[in-house]
Amino acid sequence: MSDRGLHLFHHHKKQEEPRYAEDGSVIVETTDVDYTQQTQDGVTTSRLEVDKHKRHEHIGEAAALAAGTYALYEKHRAKKDPENAHRHKVEEEIAAAAAVGAGGYVFHEHHEKKHAKEAEGGKKHH
Repeated sequence: MSDRGLHLFHHHKKQEEPRYAEDGSVIVETTDVDYTQQTQDGVTTSRLEVDKHKRHEHIGEAAALAAGTYALYEKHRAKKDPENAHRHKVEEEIAAAAAVGAGGYVFHEHHEKKHAKEAEGGKKHH
């Protein structure tokens, strides 16, 4: 192989020598990212808020998928188990309602994410 090699996963930066203050303590430099911004109205918005709504949107999508799947499973069980068909129908309806509710939550979080992006300075959606 060549001297260059294939560095796919381990990209290490070279270690710098620590800097010392006059009293002998090590100077620590941090590069914290400022996620907050002031808008014109004086309201503080945050990139973290956008990320929070995005995460909640994905959780809602998973919940809607799970509830919809459970509703289909209960519909199948109602056909296969005629003795308890009424119970399975009721559980199917409850799961379907939960799926619709989760879908509504996803819709809400999607719009909250758009409003947070708009407040952050992104493009407007209305």
